Amino acid sequence: MNSSDPLLHVNRPARYLGGEAGSIKKDPNSVDIRFALAFPDTYEIGMSHIGSAILYHVLNQPQWLAAERAYCPWPDMEEQMRAEGTPLSSLESQTSLKDFDIVGFSLQYELCYTNVLNMLNLSGIPLLREQRGEDDPLVIVGGPCAFNPEPISDFIDCALIGDGEEAAIELCQSVRTSRMAGESRQQLLERLRHIEGIYLPQLFDVSYTASGEVDQITPQFEDYTSVRRCFVKDLDSAPYPTTPLVPFMHTVHDRVAMEIARGCTRGCRFCQAGYIYRPVRERQAETITGIIEKSLCHSGYNEVSLLSLSSGDYSAIEPLLKNLMDHYANERVAVSLPSLRVGSLTDELIEEVRKVRKTGFTLAPEAGTERLRQVINKGIKAEDLLSTSHTIYSLGWRLIKLYFMMGLPSETDADLDGIVDLAWQVKRSAKGTEGGGDVNVSVSTFVPKPHTPFQWEEQLGLEQILARQNHLRSALKKKKLRLKWHEAQLSILEGIFARGDRRLGKVLKRAVELGCRFDGWREQFNFELWQQAFNNCAIDHQFYLRQRREDETLPWDHIDCGISKSFFLSERRNALALHYTPDCRTDKCSNCGVCDFDQLKMRYADSSPKLPAPVPAEQQGEERYKLRLRLHKSGNARYVSHLEFMTVLQRALKRSKIPMRFSQGFHPHPRMSFPDALPTGVESIAEIVDIEVFHPYEAEQALHKLRAELPDGFDVASAEQVHWRTPAPGACIISSDYLVPSSSLDQLYQQGELSRQQLQQRIKQFISADKVEYQRHKGDKIATIDLRDSVQELCLRQDGLTMTLSKGSPIAVAAHLLNLDTETVRTLEICKIDVSLRESTTEPATTSAD
Repeated sequence: MNSSDPLLHVNRPARYLGGEAGSIKKDPNSVDIRFALAFPDTYEIGMSHIGSAILYHVLNQPQWLAAERAYCPWPDMEEQMRAEGTPLSSLESQTSLKDFDIVGFSLQYELCYTNVLNMLNLSGIPLLREQRGEDDPLVIVGGPCAFNPEPISDFIDCALIGDGEEAAIELCQSVRTSRMAGESRQQLLERLRHIEGIYLPQLFDVSYTASGEVDQITPQFEDYTSVRRCFVKDLDSAPYPTTPLVPFMHTVHDRVAMEIARGCTRGCRFCQAGYIYRPVRERQAETITGIIEKSLCHSGYNEVSLLSLSSGDYSAIEPLLKNLMDHYANERVAVSLPSLRVGSLTDELIEEVRKVRKTGFTLAPEAGTERLRQVINKGIKAEDLLSTSHTIYSLGWRLIKLYFMMGLPSETDADLDGIVDLAWQVKRSAKGTEGGGDVNVSVSTFVPKPHTPFQWEEQLGLEQILARQNHLRSALKKKKLRLKWHEAQLSILEGIFARGDRRLGKVLKRAVELGCRFDGWREQFNFELWQQAFNNCAIDHQFYLRQRREDETLPWDHIDCGISKSFFLSERRNALALHYTPDCRTDKCSNCGVCDFDQLKMRYADSSPKLPAPVPAEQQGEERYKLRLRLHKSGNARYVSHLEFMTVLQRALKRSKIPMRFSQGFHPHPRMSFPDALPTGVESIAEIVDIEVFHPYEAEQALHKLRAELPDGFDVASAEQVHWRTPAPGACIISSDYLVPSSSLDQLYQQGELSRQQLQQRIKQFISADKVEYQRHKGDKIATIDLRDSVQELCLRQDGLTMTLSKGSPIAVAAHLLNLDTETVRTLEICKIDVSLRESTTEPATTSAD
């Protein structure tokens, strides 16, 4: 019994369990360096980030190095941790982050900065760099926001700028060498400054003018005047995980994520990613298909997503997609392309995408008029967009989602009205197609980002954003079009920190003290607290939204993304002059300066790859067979919900290659039957699950194969062949036996909650009663139920209290008998120990379906 078990008091406890399929747990005594990969958002967001998955794989390759994961706890879990004094720990070994050698944060979004500070605080790591001692871990950040790390520079020891696969290993090697040499923290930092891509903010002094702009950024060493980003020169030979982490719970991107290319040359002038990830480097199609095959085999996923900044631009996209579709069609694996651009959408490509289950098709014109699309270098003509939308509707899609931005440089009212007009034309392009079509319009606010041609531009203020959103909402409503928009205050805060300087560090620290967390989540964001933080620090947030002078020193000028400031200036002027900069993939080089044309250059995949012919999958016939499994769900698995348990088992069955039978129809699913849901916190050694297979399969073989694939906490106790007509577990189970262990009862006796004699008396009264009413709370509602009707037997034995129920939850029965609330009862380590089954009336031999 653990009355303070925090996992029984929080939403989605599976976020905090660890032990997932694909996770790696090394003996801490067998490694020299331990690296905590800390993602400053929830588990389900972090587990969907492919960069973190790549680093987890890369950093666990050397025997001397161990990488573990940590995510930002949701406020309910944070409250539990602070109440119990529990530090933030890794999922793999439950080691506090302060005991790692390196803690690395991935900065994907400016609004995660408060989570970084909160995670440091929860770990017991001093927030400020200058307060850390010799025994504190090295705190490092990476990701796109690290290209301007100045607002968070007071809290980090260093930043990794650029691709991390090779630089992260070099960083860890330097830390290892320094530790073995017994060097001080200062001597370690001296080593790190010689690694390309490693930025040490303490080695640069920043001064400001009387009007508040950055005056000078002064390096302390003549050989360390700027930091150039690091590059993975050949993506095709770069390491990539083939044994994905498979979470218990559903995450944002619950599938095999396959990065097919890195970088983009379209040159959209607002897009930071399009510049900081240059040059384009593609994996060969043969490499991609090999990784996908292994990843599907090791994960049990039923979907693959092909990732890049513009997947449709990938050189071999059509043969690759067709091969994958043909290869996995009979295995019920879907293939998706989340990043498609109008200019790259051929009829053949759309036809392949049509084969995938999709509820909507997303297009991003970004601006409503041809003029403004020229400003941002988005080479999309209205007639091409409308032709594409008509094709999409003709192929069966009923919904198109259009993404636009407002507040772009030189935007006028006519450009805003252009959004409405273009969206209306897209909707009209469905005319004449079967079923017609609809359009959803999503409009975000333009936020100028560092290392782009628009890094000097002014950002809309709060009143301007709200006025333009109201204008669009009203105009689109008249056209019967739906609008989704980004919260204005969120865009303001993002813009402040995107182009901020070191002075924002004290604002950030104050905001965390005031309670700011999860600022990217609408339900958690509190703009009033941020306004208070700015006021407390005497900083005018409007200062950071202003237009910058072209000759102004920018806070990130000493961070070299590989593209010169002069190129960005030239592109800015091209924008204002409506000059188009062609894509150097298909046109002449734009001379951005990132390539050396030797090792660092554009690397394209073969456009006509020699891919292996699809191997026909074994087809399910008419014959039907059934296996009955008896499973254990114990330890941390008791926190896994019923739906999550179903997903865990489905994926384990797929990994074990047991020939599961699938249902027919557009959304086929494996034919499995589960018992009634087990309450969270209750263990079981008697979960009965039936699975249908499409050819005879030995029960013993299924037991061993499935046991090898189940994660910790789950096990298969037995497996048997049953007649395929045998009713599902829910119909077969007569009753279930639950045990409240004597150890939990003894603690209750010792605490004076009740005595054994009192419990015996309550049991006797319960059994003799005709009806036992119990009030069950579900949300704000209270329902009165009769407990007596479902209880067949109660017995106080040497090993504890057993309850035999024909239906319903043991939690309510135990709560009544022990006179406890349900939350306390969940901590009693109740276990389902047995079930009684109806005898089957069918013959045990398998037969063919009628």
